[in-house]
Amino acid sequence: GIDIVITVDISSSMLAQDLKPNRLEALKKVASEFINNRINDRIGLVIYAGESYTKTPVTSDKDVVIKSLSDITFDGIIEDGTAIGMGLATAINRLRESEAPSKVIILLTDGVNTHGKIHPLNATEIAKEFNIRVYTIGVGTNGKAKTPVAIDPFSGKYIYDLVDVEIDEKTLKT
Repeated sequence: GIDIVITVDISSSMLAQDLKPNRLEALKKVASEFINNRINDRIGLVIYAGESYTKTPVTSDKDVVIKSLSDITFDGIIEDGTAIGMGLATAINRLRESEAPSKVIILLTDGVNTHGKIHPLNATEIAKEFNIRVYTIGVGTNGKAKTPVAIDPFSGKYIYDLVDVEIDEKTLKT
């Protein structure tokens, strides 16, 4: 098998409702199916918004990874934003000492890098040095999407509005 780290954007924009019920929940469903189909591979999970951290180290226990994935929410615990380079760097750190015949990062995001001390293209160069393949997936649509813009102070629920959204396809392809 190979070692894979799935790197998930959990910024507030992942609550946009252009995918049903929202981007994050749609991503979790597809990622769970992917994990279940990777029979001989070891998988880890990194999450990021304005910063990043390892949610699950690389493991062959698919149940642990799927449980960790299902528990992901946007809860404001980590700073909001989209630190793609930081998410990628954390995933690289999980794989850099791996002795697997192939090392892969699957990076999922719905936006443009807005935070972090490491630029995504710099992180990509580091991945190359460790012979780690990076696959990027843009989640959502370009254009306008019903996105959280505030929290109702009385109900505590999100207030949604149509907001311009953009996926930085050029950087993701590079």
